[in-house]
Amino acid sequence: MKSIMGLLKRTAGQVRFNGIDILATPAHQRFHQGLAFVFEERRIVAGLTVMENIELGVIASPDGRKRTREIVEEIAETFPRLKERLKQDATTMSGGEQQMLAIARAMAAKPTMIMLDEPSEGIMPKLVDEMFEYFMLLKNKGVTILLVEQSVEHALAISDRAYIMDQGQIVHEAAALDLLDDAEIQERYCSV
Repeated sequence: MKSIMGLLKRTAGQVRFNGIDILATPAHQRFHQGLAFVFEERRIVAGLTVMENIELGVIASPDGRKRTREIVEEIAETFPRLKERLKQDATTMSGGEQQMLAIARAMAAKPTMIMLDEPSEGIMPKLVDEMFEYFMLLKNKGVTILLVEQSVEHALAISDRAYIMDQGQIVHEAAALDLLDDAEIQERYCSV
C-alpha cells in the first residue's frame, strides 16, 4: 500500500485502478485520483479537535472548501462516537476512536478508493465490529476498499475478493466467501 501511495519505491509490477496505472502517476498526484490511505499508526494531528482533523480531509477533497460544513456533518452522522466529540482534542480519545477519526478524515476527502493498513490493530473488539460495519457501508456506497488486516474473518466478511499472505507470499487467492467457507482457511487462519 505504501508503494501505491508513493511512500516506498516499487521494485516491479503495476497497479491499475479505474483503467489507470496508478504507479505511473507522480506520487503527489495520486491523491487527486481519488486515493486515500489510512496508516496503521493513525497519525491524528495533535493540538487539533476532532472536527479540525476531519476538516483536513474536507479541505483536500475536490469541492471540499465549498462544502466543509455539509461534509463534516455527513461524517459525524456516520460516526456517532465522533459526533459526540467534535470539539474535543483528538489526541485525548481512545485508540479505537482515533482510528475511526483517521478513517473519517480520509473519507471526508471523498475518495473512490480507501486503503486501510491494519485498522483493527490494538482496538477493543466492540469498536472493531463498529468499524467493519462502517466499511460495509462504504462498500455499499461504491467506495473501493483495499484492506490489509490480521482479523481474517472480519476482512473476508466484507470483501469480494481476498488474498491471504503468509510470510510475505500469497498462499490463497479466491472470492472472499469461498475462502470464508474453506475448512483449511478457517482452521489455519481464523482460529484463535
